[in-house]
Amino acid sequence: MTISENLVARRAVLRGLGLGAAVTAAMPAQAATAVPSEGGEIWSSEYWTKKGDIPLWMFRKRIGAPKPGEPARPVVFFVHGSSVTSRVFDLNVPGKGEYSVMNEFARYGFDCWTMDHENYGKSGRTSGNADIASGVEDLKVAVDLIAGETGQQKLHFVGESSGALRAGAYAMVQPERIDRLVFAAFTYKGEGSPTLTKRAEQLAYFRTHNMRKRDREMIRSIATRDKPGTSDPAAMEALADAEMQFGDQIPTGTYLDMTANLPVVHPEKVLAPVLLVRGEYDGIATVADLEEFYNKLPNGDRQFIILPGTAHSVALAINRQLFWHVTRAFLTMPTPIAT
Repeated sequence: MTISENLVARRAVLRGLGLGAAVTAAMPAQAATAVPSEGGEIWSSEYWTKKGDIPLWMFRKRIGAPKPGEPARPVVFFVHGSSVTSRVFDLNVPGKGEYSVMNEFARYGFDCWTMDHENYGKSGRTSGNADIASGVEDLKVAVDLIAGETGQQKLHFVGESSGALRAGAYAMVQPERIDRLVFAAFTYKGEGSPTLTKRAEQLAYFRTHNMRKRDREMIRSIATRDKPGTSDPAAMEALADAEMQFGDQIPTGTYLDMTANLPVVHPEKVLAPVLLVRGEYDGIATVADLEEFYNKLPNGDRQFIILPGTAHSVALAINRQLFWHVTRAFLTMPTPIAT
């Protein structure tokens, strides 16, 4: 058992004894500031939590191992989409430069977390379809674990594609846990989306099957379906290598939600600051669809940015540094003086 697993087990015992509140009270959240690292090795650790009886795998990266009494670091949680696991946020592409957004944001001074949702990656397999509502329940238990490990009661969330829908749906039900939200490759109502129009041709299958086939060619198509040349084929091969170890089946739930049940995130109920990031060529949502969502957000602290020369997957784009830049700038915005 790892140190992290020992800590989780110890907290579980304390909660069972009714001492959980005392432990939490002893670790008050501190004001966290992202301080870029001039050096230092990236530390990582695996964690496990449970949603009922379903084991859920979590992963963490930051500069240096946690130390008692150190200044708090802001936590950013990366939420994966429909056809990939959390490996999309920690990819190694030999000879092609940095592709791990978790590495990059660790160097910026963030405490970076992610997870495999139910029926994805290392997490438990069930007979469910891992829809958006299921993903919200995953995030609830994940955030509880992170708060216990870090003392931070509010987190930043960065979600891509249906990961953005998961993060947004979570933000509606637990707004007190949200600091700032970044929705990349987001879709609101899906009106006029060429990707969702094509996907809806399989709606009957999504309604009657909880799993779908996800092979190497499908993974490659994430980068080519909108605008070939916006992602490096080597990156997609590396992603396919990382993903195929988990088999060629992936849940249908988010596809069903995105083709039959939109909107699943209602802007009026998203109270936190929001950054909408759209790739110039992304077919998952039109500019008009995103503008409608943006205009209904109640918080004046919001931004809508279109990244040139990118398509659906901004995290794996050749121009991924643009995504890093706008996300970092948004997450490190100074606190407004006049409100």
